[in-house]
Amino acid sequence: MEHLGSTDAAFLHLETPETPTHIGSLMLFELPEGFKGDFYEDVKALLSKRLHLCSLFHRKLAQMPFQLADPIWIEDDDVDIEYHVRSLTLPKPGTKAQLEQLVARLQSSLLDRSRPLWEAYVIDGLDNGQIAYYTKVHHATIDGKAAVEMGKVLYDVSPVVREVPPPRRSRRSYSSQLGMLELLRAAATNTTKLYTEIGALLPTAFRAIGTAGHVFATRRLTDGNRSLNLGLAPKTIFNESITNQRSYTTMSLPFDEVKTLSARLGGTVNTLVMALCSGALRRFLAERDLLPDSSLIAAVPVSLRSDDDKSMNNQVSAVRVDLATDIADLGERFKAIHESSEAAKAMVRELKPVLGAQVPLVGAPWLLTGLASMYGRSGLPGRLPNIANVLISNVPGLPIQLYMAGARMVHYYPVPFPYHSLAVNITVQSYAGSMDFAIIACRHALSQEESQELIGHLAAELEAIRQLADANDQARAEEAADAEEAADAEEAPEEIEVAEPVDADEVSIESEVAAARRSANGKRAARKATARAMG
Repeated sequence: MEHLGSTDAAFLHLETPETPTHIGSLMLFELPEGFKGDFYEDVKALLSKRLHLCSLFHRKLAQMPFQLADPIWIEDDDVDIEYHVRSLTLPKPGTKAQLEQLVARLQSSLLDRSRPLWEAYVIDGLDNGQIAYYTKVHHATIDGKAAVEMGKVLYDVSPVVREVPPPRRSRRSYSSQLGMLELLRAAATNTTKLYTEIGALLPTAFRAIGTAGHVFATRRLTDGNRSLNLGLAPKTIFNESITNQRSYTTMSLPFDEVKTLSARLGGTVNTLVMALCSGALRRFLAERDLLPDSSLIAAVPVSLRSDDDKSMNNQVSAVRVDLATDIADLGERFKAIHESSEAAKAMVRELKPVLGAQVPLVGAPWLLTGLASMYGRSGLPGRLPNIANVLISNVPGLPIQLYMAGARMVHYYPVPFPYHSLAVNITVQSYAGSMDFAIIACRHALSQEESQELIGHLAAELEAIRQLADANDQARAEEAADAEEAADAEEAPEEIEVAEPVDADEVSIESEVAAARRSANGKRAARKATARAMG
């Protein structure tokens, strides 16, 4: 048996019918040329052979009596592959918009907690001939980075399906249904262990908090004297109680362009993603005369996982980033977002030793579940102050091309979830040279049509960022040309007054001076022409 960590369990306890807390992926595949088989059956057969390679596929929950403690994972020796892997066909004409609406509906329903917490759907009928593969997995089992690791197990790096070793026969001494005393004994043992770990962590925690406080104190303002100490978020139409109805839209950008643009503007890929989302949200709200005077704030998940950690659990925290939507100038907005993001990451680096600490709470399951249900249905999310307005996440994915059952994966869109008071979630995942964006929201806060409009604003903001980068490059080139011209002017020969030539030697000197002037002027003209061409 394996105990859930407090972070993993929180995603279970905070789940309600209005707020399913599973995460998913929408992948688009191109079938091999001349394919005549049944892709659904091929996928089902492949998964059947690989279920044992990833623990989340063959473990399920065992709840504690009276929900006095967090549940545990136990093995499921009878996974019903027919239940977990399903086939759907889009109605004609099979557009991308129809696929996105279908995914929104599938994402809105809860997973069956009596089974392993995952489902997969093979969806055909797309008008472009591609096959969609949608999966959803409970967030209690996995975070975004662990999902990428799971992909390494499920998918291949070539059209040739690799063979995997068969599962080994289990020799567990306990049954899949544990007795009450056994569960309570396990809960007591785990609680004692966690409190011991917390005690041992206290010295490290005090040092980390002290260092983080020093970092915060020394970085209170941006270079433009904008405060890095974020207050409460303003009220927007996205900060209300939500229902279980969803909208979902996607778009893709070339990863190389995103990386190049961010470098040209003096930021990171993450900064550019935040700037795109900031500009799109600003346009959307401004068009409706709903843009707050103060800046929107994004809640941004950050991974606490080390590079070599491949465990199937959650190691994630969150920071708040200033989206600077109150700044009209795009260049200044980009700088403010970058500085806020970097300051948040600096705090996480210092607090990382304690952010992932597991905290046991006796009675937490029933208490948290009850509070979550009451919070959503009371209308409090729309009345209480907000710490953030939207969720924005950037998940580093696999840079290599992947295949499943011989089919090539074209796109790897994330399918996250919103929550009460955070009705819009924008998540980006990189994959094989692409940046795949997805927007999911409560349909009452952001309809399917409005979500598609927000996608259009993301594209418009990208074009504005391209123009800003071009303008910055031109300005830098002209500054460099002017600086070089000034330097050349200082080094140019002084004016020499030459009287009427009286002999051959004087004529020669005058000719050399004139030639030197023409050469210097020509160099300056060439540099200016080059700067104009770059613009």
